Amino acid sequence: MDNFIVSARKYRPATFETVVGQQHITNTLKNAIKNNQLAQAFLFCGPRGVGKTTCARILAKTINCTSLQPNGEACGECPSCKAFENGNSFNVHELDAASNNSVDDIRSLIEQVRIPPQAARYKVYIIDEVHMLSQAAFNAFLKTLEEPPHYAIFILATTEKHKILPTILSRCQIFDFNRIRVDDMATHLASIAGKENISYEPDGLHIIAQKADGGLRDALSMFDQIVSFSGGKVTYRSVIDNLNILDYDYYFNITDSLLAENTAKGLLFFDEILARGFDGAHFIAGLTEHFRNLLVSKDQSTLKLLEVSEGIKNKYLQQSQAASVSFLLSAMNIANQCDISYKLSKNQRLQVELALLKMCHLPSAFNMATTPLAATSDNDGSLKKKPDSPAIAPASAPKIINETGVLSDTPLTYNRTPPQQPAAAPAQAARAVEPGPVKEAAPAAAPAEKPKIFLPTPRLGGLSIPSLTDTGKTEEEILEEEDPYLKGNDREDFTMDDFLRCWSDFAARVKSEGKKNLVTIFISNAPRMIKPYVFEILVGNKVQETHFREERPNMLNFLRSTLRNYDIEVNVRVDEQEVVRKPYTAIEKFQHMAARNPQLMDLKNRFNLDFD
Repeated sequence: MDNFIVSARKYRPATFETVVGQQHITNTLKNAIKNNQLAQAFLFCGPRGVGKTTCARILAKTINCTSLQPNGEACGECPSCKAFENGNSFNVHELDAASNNSVDDIRSLIEQVRIPPQAARYKVYIIDEVHMLSQAAFNAFLKTLEEPPHYAIFILATTEKHKILPTILSRCQIFDFNRIRVDDMATHLASIAGKENISYEPDGLHIIAQKADGGLRDALSMFDQIVSFSGGKVTYRSVIDNLNILDYDYYFNITDSLLAENTAKGLLFFDEILARGFDGAHFIAGLTEHFRNLLVSKDQSTLKLLEVSEGIKNKYLQQSQAASVSFLLSAMNIANQCDISYKLSKNQRLQVELALLKMCHLPSAFNMATTPLAATSDNDGSLKKKPDSPAIAPASAPKIINETGVLSDTPLTYNRTPPQQPAAAPAQAARAVEPGPVKEAAPAAAPAEKPKIFLPTPRLGGLSIPSLTDTGKTEEEILEEEDPYLKGNDREDFTMDDFLRCWSDFAARVKSEGKKNLVTIFISNAPRMIKPYVFEILVGNKVQETHFREERPNMLNFLRSTLRNYDIEVNVRVDEQEVVRKPYTAIEKFQHMAARNPQLMDLKNRFNLDFD
């Protein structure tokens, strides 16, 4: 039985053309070789399994090839290429820095650099996992790396560039390897499956490529595993069963149930997922990714961001037409919040179920938000629009008598737009309003004239409204005089003692809230009345004025609501005449006391006293 060789080694690229997904690096290296512009040190950095060491070996073989091809590739037939492929080349040295990271190992490497190459132009040193070198080893390697012999070339490879000293980075040409795209990996896996006579499904290869997360070596390892598991048939079902991956169908079915607002079906799908051994966090992360794929599927310009097979892409395109952008964004936000709070929750399953229930009710919420007018249900179950409500509808709206003298059920409304009056006002309407001689009706088109109402003098609904023809006032002025609360403004009178008592109550409230700067203002100074309902308070500086203005809305709200008078105004002004007095000196104190008691001066003179 022959020894089995894993696909990652068996199909390892041997030329620049066979390197997968790193064309920007391979083209640069081929041009440098053709133009004879090779640097003395290269640094290959990037994620695992993307071809760093492979490119280093291809570069080492190519620069020593004696029959270089026109496209910049090694011939593979010359003695140098044969020796490299057989692993017995004396001009290529590989060092694993993970296990040889001491100063002595670097010193041994430096001693080998002094020996020139044998039957070749260059002597190449490949140092893998170079970030594992110690600080002392890096320092010992600096001088040789900066000024090596003309025949020595160093190729360093690492997955963690940030751990390498800046002095090493400055001496190297740095090449950043990218993660390999899903499509490129799927194509490479398909080519290997064709060479090995393995049947496959494109959806299964795409799942392997997505699971590899940009690393081709991981993808090849999973490919070998699936081939052994399925007996040489790489199918979509065998991949998701062996790699323990949630099927796309679950996400499509759950999304359909959410769009249909079928809560029971969505919860049953989630229970089935948990029964298969999947974690809730894994499910909610996959659901978020599914919503993201639906969102990018709604626009042709972002469709290239969808890294799935053609069959799955068609499903995404079909379902994206049924889901609105508002639903997808809101569902992604809910799923993201669930993912954040999942690990901190004691009932993790409930967190996911609550998120699903919220998503399930999103379509109804959007429909309610987009309805222009609130709808009411009729007796037959149909929906009808509510009638437009009046601008102001008091709880006990008085009935009025219209121009024909009939008692109307229409409540009093305060619309500033004058209603359209008929061109000819009948004379009997004026007689019905007020007995006496008939007066001529005002012209119908009078834009500057305020709208008038014709009301009888008796009390209607508790309001005593005089006739408009007697007062000449508008409807608003009459109603405000009779009932000042119709506009929500209280105008109760109060005394100065009531105001000061309310002022003290607010000062106590400010003190309880710990606002020390305001307590001084409210306690030290009492406001004075300038005119009815308008007060003024004096402060000593601009800082106090700023603090008072910030608190003024709360203070006015308290005073107005307590005293039931919304005309109260309290203004603040800085007293510029107030000056800060300096402390009295000892001489000034004595002179003040001696002026009030002359005997102190005699005492001072008699005992010849002086000030300290």
